[in-house]
Amino acid sequence: MAVEDVKIRLEELTTLLNDYAYHYYVLDNPKVPDAEYDRLLRELRTLEEANPELKQADSPTERVGGEPLDSFKKVQHDVPMLSLSNAFNETELRDFARRAQQGLGYEPSYICELKIDGLAVNLKYENGLFVQGATRGDGTTGEDITSNLKTIPSIPLKLKENVTIDVRGEAFMPKKSFNRLNEAKEKNGEALFANPRNAAAGSLRQLDPKIAAKRNLDIFIYSVGKVENNELDSHHEALSYVKELGFKTNKETQYCETIEDVIAYCDSWLDKRTELDYDIDGIVIKVDRISDQQKLGFTAKSPRWATAFKFPAEEVVTTLEDIELSVGRTGVITPTAILTPVSVAGTTVKRASLHNEDLIREQDVKIGDRVTIKKAGDIIPKVVNVLTEQRTGKEKEFHMPTQCPECESELVRIEGEVALRCVNPKCPAQIREGLIHFVSRNAMNIDGLGEKVITQLFEHDLIEDVADLYRLKREELLELERMGEKSVDNLLEAIDKTRNNSLEKLLFGLGIRYVGAKAAKTLAITFDTVDNLMSASVEELEAVDEIGEKMADAIKTYFEQKVVIDLINELKELGINMTYNGPKPQAASVTSDTVFSGKTVVLTGTMERMTRNEAKAEVEAQGGKVTGSVTNNTNLLVAGEKAGSKLRKAEDLGIEVWDEERFIAELNGDK
Repeated sequence: MAVEDVKIRLEELTTLLNDYAYHYYVLDNPKVPDAEYDRLLRELRTLEEANPELKQADSPTERVGGEPLDSFKKVQHDVPMLSLSNAFNETELRDFARRAQQGLGYEPSYICELKIDGLAVNLKYENGLFVQGATRGDGTTGEDITSNLKTIPSIPLKLKENVTIDVRGEAFMPKKSFNRLNEAKEKNGEALFANPRNAAAGSLRQLDPKIAAKRNLDIFIYSVGKVENNELDSHHEALSYVKELGFKTNKETQYCETIEDVIAYCDSWLDKRTELDYDIDGIVIKVDRISDQQKLGFTAKSPRWATAFKFPAEEVVTTLEDIELSVGRTGVITPTAILTPVSVAGTTVKRASLHNEDLIREQDVKIGDRVTIKKAGDIIPKVVNVLTEQRTGKEKEFHMPTQCPECESELVRIEGEVALRCVNPKCPAQIREGLIHFVSRNAMNIDGLGEKVITQLFEHDLIEDVADLYRLKREELLELERMGEKSVDNLLEAIDKTRNNSLEKLLFGLGIRYVGAKAAKTLAITFDTVDNLMSASVEELEAVDEIGEKMADAIKTYFEQKVVIDLINELKELGINMTYNGPKPQAASVTSDTVFSGKTVVLTGTMERMTRNEAKAEVEAQGGKVTGSVTNNTNLLVAGEKAGSKLRKAEDLGIEVWDEERFIAELNGDK
C-alpha cells in the first residue's frame, strides 16, 4: 500500500475500533462480535508495526501496556483533590443540609452519587487527547500513572471534542475481575488480595503497565476538575457534558430536590449495594449548582458543599463452631473463630478475629455460642458480641493452651504485652512464617513464592531455613503438585535473581525483632556490609539515627546467636550479596507508592501483633509520618485495644480510624 493509503486506513481503523470499544465498555451495547473486533485490531497492529511513524495517538493498541517504569513521577494537581467530610446517619445528613442552607439563605438541590470503592484519579486532556493521569495522593500532589490508566478501556484516549479539560473519576476493579484475579493467584500459590479496592490500587501502582492491562479495570467519572471556557451551571450538567465527551458515568446518579429525597436515596442503597458488580462504601452528596458550591466554599480539608454518607458496618449473627490457634513469625499465638459460613457485605465469611486471650475472657466467648460479627472497615471480620441469652448449655469453655500448638514448647507472656508467645526458635510454624516473610515484597521479593508454595516446600521437607531456598533443585520441584516445567524454571530464575539484592532487603527478610524496612535500610547504609553490622557494639548501634536502645539490644542479641552466624555463613557460600548497593545516603528514600504516602498517622492503644516502634517503623518505611497527638493535620488514627482519649478526639474531628487488623492488612498490601 502507498504511504497515503496506509495513513488513511490507520485513521479508519483507529476511529472504528475506538467507536466499537466505546459502545462495548462505556455504553455496554456492543456493535460487532468480538471476533470482528479482534480481526480489525490485528490488521491495525500489523500496519502499525510496519509503519510506526504513522501510528495515531489514540490508537487502541496503546492499551496493552508500554515498557516498565523505574518509578512514578510526582504530579501537581491544578485544582486540589480534597477529601470529603463524613456523615454516618440521618441526623448528620440533616446537619449537613442545615449548614448548607444557613450558608446560602435557602435550601439547595443536591446530586447523589454512589461512592465507588476504588482509587481516585485525575485525567488530563489537551485538545481532546489524553496526556496525563494521576493518583489523588495527598490532594495537591499525586503520582503519574498515565501508562497504567491507558490500559483501562473505558478511559477515552481521544474525546469527541477537541477540548482541554481535567476530569476526576474512581478507577475500580469489578467483582468478576477480582474473583478471576484471586483464583489465578490462589492457583499460583500467591497471596490473595483482600478486596477489589486493594486490587485496583495495587494494579494501578504497578511499575509494569502490562500487569495493569491484564487486570480488567474500569472507571466512573464523577466530576470536572478544570475546563477551558467553563459555562457549566450545575453538577448534573457537568456529568451530562463529560458523558457527551465519551466518558463513562454512573447510571445510578440521582438529582434530589430536598434533603428528604437524599435520605431516601441513601436508605435505598443500604441493601441494594450487594447486587452491584462493584463495591461501594457509601453515597456522595453534593450541592448541585456550581454558584452555590462557590458561595459555600471550603474548609481547610474538605468542601462545605459535599459530604459522604458512609454505610454502617454490616453485622450478622452466626455460630462460633471452634477456635483455631495460629503461630506467627514472632511466636505470637493468635486465636481465630471458625464460623458457620455467613454472607457479610457481599462476601462469605468463615473465620473472624478474636485478637487475644484477654478479649476472649472479656467477651465471655464459648465454643458453640451464637455471635455477632462485622467487617472492620469492610475488610477484616471480627466477633463484636456474644449472644449469651441464646445459650443452650451445650457451649464449651475455651482455654488458651500453656504449650505451643505447633512444637509443644511452653508459652510465655512477656511483661507489658497481651499476647502469648512461643519462644522456641526451632518452632516449625515460626520457621514457616519466617520463610513467608523472607520472600515477601518488602524483603527479598521473590516472585512466585507465595504462602501456599512456601508451605508446600516446607511440608515436603525441601526447605527448613531461608538458605534452603537457594539450594532448591529443578528435579525436586518438578515432582510437586502444580509445578510444571515453565513454573519451576520461572521460580528458580526469580530466586536466583535475588542473590544480588541490596543488603537492606536481606536484613528486613531475616525478621530481626523491631527492625522494619526503614530501619533495615538505615542499618545497611550506615554499616555497608553484614560483617560490619554483626561486629558493631550496642553503643555503635544506638549512635545510628532512629535506632533506639531496645532495637540495638535486639540486633546485637540476634547476631550473637550461633544459629544466625551459621545461617549468614551459609548464605555467603550460596552467593547472597551481603553489601549495601543502593543509592548513597543523601539519595536514599523510602517507598512512596503506598496508602501511607504523605499521611500523618497517630498510633494509640495496645497492639498485639507488633510493638509501637515496629508499627512506627513500618509506616515510615512506606512514606508516612507518625506523630504522638491528634490534630486537624492528622490523616489517620490506628486504634489498638483500650484506645482512649486520642480515639475520641479523632472521632470528634472526623479523622479516619483503623483497627489493628485493617492496619496490618494495609501494611501488607492485602490494599
